[in-house]
Amino acid sequence: MQSYRQFLFLFGFFFLRLSLFAQVNLTQSNLPIVIMDTHGQEIPDDPKITVDMKIIYNGEGKVNSVTDTVFHYNSKVGIELRGSSSQMFPKKPYGFETLNADSSELEVKLLGMPKESDWTFNATYNDKTLMRDALAYTLAGTFMDYAPRLQYCELIIDGDYKGIYMLIEKIKRGKNRVNIAKMSASDNSGDALTGGYIIKIDKMTGTNSGEGWESKYAPIPGSWQTTFFQFEYPKNQNITQPQRDYIHGYIDQLEDVLQSAAYKDSINGYRKYIDTKSLADYIIMNELTKNVDAYRLSTFFYKQRDSEGGKIKFGPVWDYNLGLGNVDYCTGGNSEGLVINDFNEVCPGDGWVIHFWWKRFLEDSTFQDELKLRWNELRHNQLSGENIFGLIDSLSTLLDVAKDRNFERWPVLGQYVWHNYFVGNTYGEEIDFLKGWLTDRLAFLDEVWKINTSKTLATSTSQEVIAYPNPFSSNVTIRHDMVSVDATLTVTDIQGRVIHVPIASKGQSELRYDFSTCPAGVYFIRLMTSEGVRTCRVVKH
Repeated sequence: MQSYRQFLFLFGFFFLRLSLFAQVNLTQSNLPIVIMDTHGQEIPDDPKITVDMKIIYNGEGKVNSVTDTVFHYNSKVGIELRGSSSQMFPKKPYGFETLNADSSELEVKLLGMPKESDWTFNATYNDKTLMRDALAYTLAGTFMDYAPRLQYCELIIDGDYKGIYMLIEKIKRGKNRVNIAKMSASDNSGDALTGGYIIKIDKMTGTNSGEGWESKYAPIPGSWQTTFFQFEYPKNQNITQPQRDYIHGYIDQLEDVLQSAAYKDSINGYRKYIDTKSLADYIIMNELTKNVDAYRLSTFFYKQRDSEGGKIKFGPVWDYNLGLGNVDYCTGGNSEGLVINDFNEVCPGDGWVIHFWWKRFLEDSTFQDELKLRWNELRHNQLSGENIFGLIDSLSTLLDVAKDRNFERWPVLGQYVWHNYFVGNTYGEEIDFLKGWLTDRLAFLDEVWKINTSKTLATSTSQEVIAYPNPFSSNVTIRHDMVSVDATLTVTDIQGRVIHVPIASKGQSELRYDFSTCPAGVYFIRLMTSEGVRTCRVVKH
């Protein structure tokens, strides 16, 4: 892995080659137009500065013009640079907070996303498809509890056209983001002390950077690297000492268990601390994208209050612009191999390596079976080739006109940008490479996570899920044999969203669901136990 000094040299060399960028005159767009006036201020890394921001958005499918006088948003924002290595590109990423005229916090809906105040602008400079993050977040949002929502826009700052950006929700606690309990300074005992917390593993930049604690276990036995857990929520200035001690102690207990010989124990092993469904989903997203930063950077997990489940859940997903075959280091461009197994072997000298947890998870054959079952379930639904490639085509169509302006402003097509594995001469070539890479990646993972059919059939009779009548018009009865004490039933729609359907009646091995308020369509009833997953497809007329 290159040193930081070599990294800076490469950036400087590249910038000399692209020192002159074209000025672009944006007049109208099918994307929302964001216009910012800094009043002559330079946007710093920290702290935020207050500027004026307008968003022109006339609705989906409508043309937006810079001369429009009706604004979707027209107020102040506090803005700063964000990111780590991405700040070194000429097209800068930003974080911003929506503000009232008096600079107080303003929670607002932006571009159809739920009301909040903290947002980011993702620049997508070295991802020439302009969609790797969008693809990852959108797919993750169909089956994980939460993934950041986003909308594309075109950005103008002080009259200077900056190109296509993604306006993305910032990861934070909230009912429309990471939905865990809000903590106050008085939550220092009992159930209130047990959650919620958001922890991240990342570089020492960004919110609350450097505030947290170092794991007492090396990520690789005998290695010089360390793993540092950072407080993301509550923020460092708000978290109390009892809260620090609690979450630190909880992670210490988990790590002690993972280091023990009995860590696979179904009662007192690591499953006591971790929600394994979220773990499987998180691994699937990182391996589908072969995210070179996976498990070691931009890695978030959160702990619910004990009364609300209490276990650690992994996610939300974040920062996938170096995934999906985009980098030429640590085998990131190769469509084969698992990051979770391979990174520490091929890049053991990197400053940030994968913590020992992840290897231990995969050494548990029961979890391996759960992971394989979940992958195969998703491959027939949210992660089918039809859904994935359909999304790529949809995003390509959305960006079809605006992309030309973006690449006129930033002429990176046909140019090597740190750390591209593939350099396409046209946007079409970049998209074709992405599709080809994903085709190969899906085939590889289908083979790696192939289900052992004989083992599955041997257990299926004790975990059967039957729905009747099917199709149905209002109510459907689910019959099951819950041999495992931790078995749970959930209902999802065809997009993978959890549907809260009232239970009309409940028996020992039977549930009657009332779908009367749900629209007609396809739904999935899922039975999950520590032994695996069973899914039943039902259709409402």
